[in-house]
Amino acid sequence: MDRATDAPTRPLLAGRRILITGGASGIGAGVARLFRRCGATLALVDKSKEQLSAAASSCDAHPIAADLAIPDEATAAVATAAEAMGGLDGVVNVAGILRAHPLEQTSVEDWTAQIAVNLTAPFLVCRAAASYLRASDHGTIVNVSSGIALRPLPSYSAYAASKAGLLAFTKSIAQELAPRVRVNAVCPGPVETPMIEKLYSAEAKSRAIEQYALRRFGQVDEVASAILFLSSTESSFITGISMAVDGGRSFY
Repeated sequence: MDRATDAPTRPLLAGRRILITGGASGIGAGVARLFRRCGATLALVDKSKEQLSAAASSCDAHPIAADLAIPDEATAAVATAAEAMGGLDGVVNVAGILRAHPLEQTSVEDWTAQIAVNLTAPFLVCRAAASYLRASDHGTIVNVSSGIALRPLPSYSAYAASKAGLLAFTKSIAQELAPRVRVNAVCPGPVETPMIEKLYSAEAKSRAIEQYALRRFGQVDEVASAILFLSSTESSFITGISMAVDGGRSFY
């Protein structure tokens, strides 16, 4: 069951205008479905134009095709979203890539690409969105990091560095943008998405879940619900946190 789709409507985000990056598939698309059910007006940004069009149509969102690691495209995407929605109340930075290689097989291109998409792109989006969010009554930013940022794994050095950097960035701008804007991060463990299916064989997955207190991988809607909480007034006294949504792996 996709609880993000099947859950009863709750107007937690009524009237809020929210930009979601990486909104064409996976966690980003799940966040978009849930946020729409909760009353938000949405703009989705992604590089994949075909998937983006379908995802945007399914939740009545404004589709914006852009490569957010390119400064001019990130700035233009935020401005386009704000113009289309008449302002901006929230940002959810989901877009990311993962390339796992042992250190000595990690190329400079692998390193640079992951830093660009996982860290530089959220910086560019947040920088462009800051003035719009300060004009909102309750601006929010949620950056999607990773459980690997909290408890790194071998062969994920570039990914871990990019996602851990995103946590430090989150804490820094949470101080800078307060009190007008709250900034938080979520750190998902493996979630049942096409990206994870490519990384784990059935045997590898069976071994991996032994590291998790809840003995399973997560679902998209479980991460989306955590992001919903941090994007709504339900979390109005929370800023600068890194919320582990990882089935217990970060402590287990």
